[in-house]
Amino acid sequence: MTTGIRHRYLDSPIGILLLVAGEQGLRYIAFENEDLSTLDIGGIATADPLLDAAAHQLGEYFAGTRREFELPLDHPGSPGFRRQAQFHLAAIPYGRTRTYQELAKELDNPGAVRAVGSACASNPLPIILPCHRVLRSDGTLGGYRGGLVAKQTLLSLESQ
Repeated sequence: MTTGIRHRYLDSPIGILLLVAGEQGLRYIAFENEDLSTLDIGGIATADPLLDAAAHQLGEYFAGTRREFELPLDHPGSPGFRRQAQFHLAAIPYGRTRTYQELAKELDNPGAVRAVGSACASNPLPIILPCHRVLRSDGTLGGYRGGLVAKQTLLSLESQ
């Protein structure tokens, strides 16, 4: 187990989520449909104030009473543009969407539409860094690591 890595599970409207904290903050959110064998999360889930706060804030989000998260993040090392794009996701307002193309333009790199898509697909902190708010140019959902049902559920939750 990696030093300082803690985790816990959270039941949510989109299934069981695995919350992983590192030394600096929340590090990863995994969906139950993911292969977790590549994550170094250690043996048993632990009680932890940061994970408790993350679970509480996510619970508020799912209940419709929280629109922004106030958690320290321990973002694992996505390099350069990918990291920039992932953190820029937090600038998409609750209940709004952007296209991959719009995001690339906002990042002053209009030709980087595929790179934005890759950044969304590899986002370690979905929901917190809301890649579910990014759609294809034709308005269709595109992909989502948690599955399209989860993406549609999150968008529907935010449209209420």
